[in-house]
Amino acid sequence: MSIHPKPVPLVAPGHTRPVTHLSFSPLQDDGTYLLVSSCKDGNPMLREWTGDWIGTFLGHKGAVWCTKLSPDASRAASGSADFTAKIWDTYSGDVLHSFPHNHIVRTVAISPMCSHLLTGGQEKKVRIFDLARPDAEADFLGDVGLPSHDGTVKSVVWVGEHTGVSAGDDGIIKWWDLRTRKLTTTMTFSNPITSMELSPQTKRLVVTSGKTVAFIPALPSGTPTHSLNLAYSPSSASVHPILQDRFVTGNLGDEWVRVHGMDGEEREILKGHHGPVHCVEFSPDGEVYASGSEDGTIRLWQTTPGKAYGLWQGNTNGG
Repeated sequence: MSIHPKPVPLVAPGHTRPVTHLSFSPLQDDGTYLLVSSCKDGNPMLREWTGDWIGTFLGHKGAVWCTKLSPDASRAASGSADFTAKIWDTYSGDVLHSFPHNHIVRTVAISPMCSHLLTGGQEKKVRIFDLARPDAEADFLGDVGLPSHDGTVKSVVWVGEHTGVSAGDDGIIKWWDLRTRKLTTTMTFSNPITSMELSPQTKRLVVTSGKTVAFIPALPSGTPTHSLNLAYSPSSASVHPILQDRFVTGNLGDEWVRVHGMDGEEREILKGHHGPVHCVEFSPDGEVYASGSEDGTIRLWQTTPGKAYGLWQGNTNGG
């Protein structure tokens, strides 16, 4: 009988406050990828696929709630409690543009061609900025003068060329036609949305709300939504991008990362963090998932413990 090696996470230190959000880049041409982390210390960090630190984006004056990379990883966008969203050059670390808001920015999304930026937050509005005209006024999604949501906008994602999706504390997910800035369809949950991430390879939105985790077609289609109720309230969830046979979750009720089958069965409980887990995300090749915690650390976990990958040397005699 083969003995499964025990998962040994790599710990990525550097942040000094709770980690609020994690986001991987797509796979790059050389097969590698990047990881960007957001933190209440106000300093998003960029890391290699191995977890090694590349640099820190310095310029925000408040907690950073969300940072995402452009598809080619040349740009990063961040949203902060300092009432700004910023666009960064990931090679130099310089701020390229800073976009003022009237309240805390909780979420950002860059368009596939790096031409526009979506933002949302505690103003309850979703804005779209034209990065070619950074000094121009933003457009708002929805009816003029009305909020985009009836609660804080917790997440915005960009799907394909022309679709934006927003999720709010009002429990509603909204799909927008970004050419007309108009609402096209909605989906309602009975609890506030706590997280919504785009899984590009599976073309699904992974949503947590109350004790529910839902896997929703990113563009409304005939494909049904796969929804599960868990025994706890997940803070965040991420589906394996290749196998699509499992998902991982974080949870504010304890300090553990969990792996579930797509039927909801709990496969693994991973212990290591010293505070609640705010965010989890699979790498684009599915070999690793990252977790970010109240304890200020990021942990990288192998999907297949014992395999030689990155800084993991592989399993030698259980060592």
